[in-house]
Amino acid sequence: MKEVRTRFAPSPTGFMHIGNLRSALFEYLVAKSQNGTFILRIEDTDQKREVEGAVKFIYDTLKICDIHVDEGPLEGGEYGPYTQSERVDLYKKYAQELVDKGEAYYCFCSEERLEKLREEADIRKVAFMYDGHCLKLTKEEIEEKLKAGEPYVIRQKMPKEGVTSYEDMVYGKISVENKLLEDQILLKSDGYPTYNFANVIDDHLMGITHVVRGNEYLSSTPKYLLLYKAFGWESPEYIHLPHIIKEGGKKISKRDGDSTFMDLYNMGYLPKAIINYLALLGWSPADNQEIFSMEELIQKFDVKRINNSPAVYDIKKLNWVNAHYIKELSPEEFKELVMPFLEKEYDLSSKSEEWLNELLTIYQSHISCGNEIVDEVRLFFNNEYNPDEEALEFMKTEGVDKTIEVFREELNNINEWTVENIQEAINNTKEKSGNKGKLLFMPIRIKTSGVMHGPELASTIHLLGEELVKERLK
Repeated sequence: MKEVRTRFAPSPTGFMHIGNLRSALFEYLVAKSQNGTFILRIEDTDQKREVEGAVKFIYDTLKICDIHVDEGPLEGGEYGPYTQSERVDLYKKYAQELVDKGEAYYCFCSEERLEKLREEADIRKVAFMYDGHCLKLTKEEIEEKLKAGEPYVIRQKMPKEGVTSYEDMVYGKISVENKLLEDQILLKSDGYPTYNFANVIDDHLMGITHVVRGNEYLSSTPKYLLLYKAFGWESPEYIHLPHIIKEGGKKISKRDGDSTFMDLYNMGYLPKAIINYLALLGWSPADNQEIFSMEELIQKFDVKRINNSPAVYDIKKLNWVNAHYIKELSPEEFKELVMPFLEKEYDLSSKSEEWLNELLTIYQSHISCGNEIVDEVRLFFNNEYNPDEEALEFMKTEGVDKTIEVFREELNNINEWTVENIQEAINNTKEKSGNKGKLLFMPIRIKTSGVMHGPELASTIHLLGEELVKERLK
């Protein structure tokens, strides 16, 4: 059986957005679930859009997401170089081969002529397609233009009749009429290949067996297939992934300001949680499992379980997954996650290490991402007592005064300010006031902290401090 080889081929144009990272993950899972090879290829032929340091960022992102590159610009491999700008001579060679075969041709049309054609298409309200003008040039005319140094592109000569079909592993049979396919540019006037052409050449030469990408390429894949056919090469299998959409139905997009991986990471989402969540965007296991390690994903991944319906990016579900991973952190790991947020927002100089550790212990199971800790613990750093209207209304409930009166006495009777003694005071208040449940805990919480809900009550009161709590209970 042929070794499965997949590739992640990003452009170095900035931070990795969620859709791009999901593609990398699925490409990795397709390969690793079948003991295959995962390749990183940098597609930097659009030099104007390249961002300095982006390649390092791509590597750093894959590394912290536990996606390991087998072959790539840093790792090397027998199919290199793995950066397209270092392969330009290859593309020229193969473009010329297609010209010699009659499967491609020189196009000398000026930008002015092409712009005029676009304007005419707009007037007629039809999609712009190149009219094949330069196909009519004679061999002599072409040679004369080349000798004169006229700028040119090389275009693929598309068949104008028939249908090109292929079997996608997610969407099934896809067919496109050839007359709808434009004579696409393969080699630009600067000698660099277009995205479509370089992809085909590199995928073939690197032995890529499965191409995994977004479903926006479903209808353009026949162009790729016709290139494979023109060269007489075997085409790879295609796996098109469903769109990721927002709850309103709009496609998620970096241009619309939707979160990049780095945005989420900087908010305190854990890479393992992000990867776990992205795996569930468009794929589901045969059972109802929702929490996966990378090893489990590799073991359970099956291409047949990829859905062809749009995947909804649900931040609530991501929060649920991330909260699970936060609860699994050791106290030291949790502290490392949230301390940068606390240090940025609050002056911690007066807080002891013991006090901070206790604070983090009670809040670890109450947040779904790192930066939430800031608002959750605000009551410990803001001495203003400011209950909301709902809390004030609740304090008018019959029986509340009795709870507060008894609890105040019980607190005054304890010898040492410890969580255990505070808990005993709460227990005694229940017994002596005759109140329980909401009528016991909520008045105490509102009166001492100013909020209706929160983590363990005795620990919260202990952290607020004896002086402040007794002052508020007066």
